[in-house]
Amino acid sequence: MFDTRPRRPWMAAGLTLAIGFSLPFAIGSAHATVGTPDSGTYAYTAQLTIGDEAHARGCSATLIAADWLLTAKSCLGTDATGGASKQPVKAIVGSTTYRVTELAPRSDRDLALLRLDRLVTDVAPATLASAAPAADAAVTTAGYGRTRTQWVPGKVHTASFKASVGTATTLTLDEAGPGGTICQGDAGGPVLNAGGELVALSSRSWQGGCLGTNPAETRTSAIAVRTDDLREWILQTRSLATGWKTETLVQAGNTVYQGIRLAGGDWTGFTDVQKKAGDIGGIRAAASAGINGDTHVLAISKDARLFHTIRKADGTWGTFGDVGAVAGRLGNLTQASAVSIGNDLHVVALADGKIFHTVRNATGHWTSFGDIAGAVGPIGKITAAATASAGGQLQVTAISGGKAHHTIRNTAGQWTKWGDVAAAVGSPVGPITSVGMAGTGNDAHIVIATDNGTRQYHAIRNGNGTWTPLGDLKGILGTVTATSLSAAAVDGELQLAVTTADNKALHTVRHTDRTWTATSQVDLLGVPAVPGAIVLTGTL
Repeated sequence: MFDTRPRRPWMAAGLTLAIGFSLPFAIGSAHATVGTPDSGTYAYTAQLTIGDEAHARGCSATLIAADWLLTAKSCLGTDATGGASKQPVKAIVGSTTYRVTELAPRSDRDLALLRLDRLVTDVAPATLASAAPAADAAVTTAGYGRTRTQWVPGKVHTASFKASVGTATTLTLDEAGPGGTICQGDAGGPVLNAGGELVALSSRSWQGGCLGTNPAETRTSAIAVRTDDLREWILQTRSLATGWKTETLVQAGNTVYQGIRLAGGDWTGFTDVQKKAGDIGGIRAAASAGINGDTHVLAISKDARLFHTIRKADGTWGTFGDVGAVAGRLGNLTQASAVSIGNDLHVVALADGKIFHTVRNATGHWTSFGDIAGAVGPIGKITAAATASAGGQLQVTAISGGKAHHTIRNTAGQWTKWGDVAAAVGSPVGPITSVGMAGTGNDAHIVIATDNGTRQYHAIRNGNGTWTPLGDLKGILGTVTATSLSAAAVDGELQLAVTTADNKALHTVRHTDRTWTATSQVDLLGVPAVPGAIVLTGTL
């Protein structure tokens, strides 16, 4: 089975030594590199079982996001082409078993992404390194493969190696201490630098000293497949996979940047929308809405014109089109809000202190802008507005004189009169400066910032027309001064983002059980200027 020439000739000869192994029995617990049992530090090392129990193969994998693993492509057999899994693939992460639903292989190396059927909540993913290790750098490998004495060890085992770059896609590993060997079943396990970052995955090995190996084989060197240059590919693959995502726009400088909060809770980098959809002379405000996996983006140019484009579910962009040319020009346009109802895009725009409404239907036709006050009644100069879809109806909250007013457009296109929100939920401290809305089911969530942004509140208009009292968000967001806020419904939950006076963007989620996640800071990678307004929308 093994070449008998001097160490490492297989790098040139192309000899592939797959280190997944067949299992002669059903696997009920963890499977393990010759080396030291792990005490929990490498909990992101997963054990894979591939195929039905009668002919199962074992490999290792590495958790790199709450619902994604990396492993060696050679472990997958008939599934190496990608897409939905053609055979049962199970992963044990921590003490929990997950099902692999989707696979995305690389064409240039022995590596594939595996999507889990649900989020891992009790194990933190490995951190990706951004550079390959220096020559002879110390690395640690981990895996669930064989040891010298066990076919199915009960814990992850680790070993120490020295790593050097072999090719553009591989590292060569040499044993750094006695007892270290990568064995069958370790393929896909992590290779970590001295800082604990993932630089590669185990791929091929001579397996000297492993149980079942020819006793005459003493070589322990190995090849690992590099991961340090794959961050963008990993994020791109995950962002294009099916499932709920939080599309995010951040206005900064003279343009708007688009990024995505993925289901695992991490963020892609942000890119300049004008570089994707065309230069409209700068963007000072934006809005968005999701329809059938696509993200509709509205942008107000520096010369106060409204433009529209679509980011398709496959990541491609359309070209900005001038909305005013088809829906009517609005003078002194300052803000837009957008929401989807079915396949229709509803847009509310503020211009000259007035509020207007238009609809883009599924065929791409725009109705003319209509003055909402003409149907609902005047409330004075409007300074901010937000929209939500709840129960198939459009709900709008408008701010005038520091107070919130609410109206509904029903499915027949008829509007209710403005209602005083404070009369229903209680009066907040200070005048309202910004507002966000999101619909979950039949309920509409309203989030406001008041008193020059120093206070933030949340309330709900229930589907039966009643309101919950205004709730202070200080216990959720902390003591912050909000410069903008945005709310969105994503997979039935409320997501809230806030930009702050100290140039941060914060994010939290309100679950269906009414609990909130701890507020975290948005990773604004790719946004080169101070963040202005932030906009969220959910896409599926």
